Amino acid sequence: MKKILVPFDFSDQATDAFRFALQMAKQSACEIHLLHVVELPVLYDTVLMPALSFEEENLQDKRRNADLKLERLIKKYSSSEVKLETRTEFGPTSATILAYVDKNAIDQVVMGTKGAIGLREILIGSNTEKIVRASNVPVIAAKNFVHPREIKNIVFPNTLETDSNEDLVMKIKTLQHSLGATLHIVWINTPLNFRQDLVTREHLSHFAKRYMIKDYTLNIFNDTEEEAGIVNFTHWIDADMIALGTHGRKGLAHILAGSLAENLVNHIDRPVWTYTIKNEH
Repeated sequence: MKKILVPFDFSDQATDAFRFALQMAKQSACEIHLLHVVELPVLYDTVLMPALSFEEENLQDKRRNADLKLERLIKKYSSSEVKLETRTEFGPTSATILAYVDKNAIDQVVMGTKGAIGLREILIGSNTEKIVRASNVPVIAAKNFVHPREIKNIVFPNTLETDSNEDLVMKIKTLQHSLGATLHIVWINTPLNFRQDLVTREHLSHFAKRYMIKDYTLNIFNDTEEEAGIVNFTHWIDADMIALGTHGRKGLAHILAGSLAENLVNHIDRPVWTYTIKNEH
């Protein structure tokens, strides 16, 4: 049985993510793990030993409160069709979530997001961004609740890099099949990365045939830059989800080059499915 992790901070966005995951689990016979992370105080476990006893009591109160809230949530949304597990852990939010994914053999992460803007987005980013960047499993990020059965059109921005896409495409095909959706493969033509339509369409057609993709359309969309093109194309065809790969850049490379997937998570009002491409050429 596949496992879906929903990091849960009791926000409206997290509740919507849980509801989305619950419907996915009903359709695909998955179990759901709800994980609440309590951030440790900055001075916790330092030389300031007299404060530790108080902090320990405070942390245990937070755990009990979180567990009670999770219990009420389970009672409200419980279903005999879906196995639910809850856990409260202490630590840095994104690192704790990623460790839980690895330790518990999670297959999919579903997260709510408020997005991050301005300087915070550039230097820090949201927890969802950090999970998108570093997760070893696919991540679905959404600002609002959408029922999975309403997702019938998925935009798949294509880079035409066939050598590094096999794992990504197989997972997108699995997603497409589970939702019963049409895949709209699109090349975003920009002034800095311009290709002739005839050549591009031939490459797109070869790509679709190579991976035996079914129920799809091939598209070329012109825009000033790739992110704007994906957003505008998604709105133009009124698609329900975007699915794309990310190279998971970190550190200075991330600050300088950024991440298309993370930007979309912050800036678009549709669910975004992402997966980190393992073999970057």
